[in-house]
Amino acid sequence: MSVDDWLNPLRERDLLPDGALAAFVVGSAARGWHNARSDYDIYIVTGTQGNSDTRNPIPVPLDPPLVMSETFYAQDKRWEVKYWLETQINQMLAKVSWDIYEQGTSAVDELTFVEELALSRLNSCLPLLGEAWVLDSRRRLAESAFRSCVVVRSLGSVDDAVEDALGQMEAGDLESATLSARNAFGHAIDALLESEGEFGSHLSKWRPNRFKAVAQEALSFERYWELETMRTYDPSDPRPWIKDILTLCQDIAMRVDVS
Repeated sequence: MSVDDWLNPLRERDLLPDGALAAFVVGSAARGWHNARSDYDIYIVTGTQGNSDTRNPIPVPLDPPLVMSETFYAQDKRWEVKYWLETQINQMLAKVSWDIYEQGTSAVDELTFVEELALSRLNSCLPLLGEAWVLDSRRRLAESAFRSCVVVRSLGSVDDAVEDALGQMEAGDLESATLSARNAFGHAIDALLESEGEFGSHLSKWRPNRFKAVAQEALSFERYWELETMRTYDPSDPRPWIKDILTLCQDIAMRVDVS
């Protein structure tokens, strides 16, 4: 799709405000991962909040405390447009500043899912308008502590899940240990990808695509997919698989660069 193919449905419905600072496609369509059933998601950044009776408010812990959303159907697709204020973007970036991070505060815990998703999508969006604004925002995100924040969170989750799995395995609860090992593996892969700037750990459905998007020395895609799909898991004797997973998780955690 050309830029006009994306923008014309917005213009026809008067959904592209005059003076918009930026407009960009986010989600699977921005990365070429979409399919026939995928929605189209677009973010529009403005300096002032517009009014419309058809827009739905999404609560966010920002000032103002709402992001407005508009939904319509075109080209046999559901389109969702979210309107962000530039001041809201600035507030989210402030939540993951190095000052906050160095205070020992879990900065990403201050972000809601909607906020974290918005920041993570800056890296992979498809600019339609305001490319300079998008590039500057990517620079500011790269200079923030966002990457370190999400990596530290994922590594913490790895540690928790590994401890759970070890305790459950020692107690003979192999079913629970299996699930905990799977959780540890997912968090370890997320930490590995986040360290390379591939964010979006909340959306595990895209983990294989995110893995393919970056070159990995720690683990090949074939090995990753073998473990993700539990191909070598033996229900009659799950201990070897669990131990293999936990050892790999600890190895990955040691390789991941947090800074």
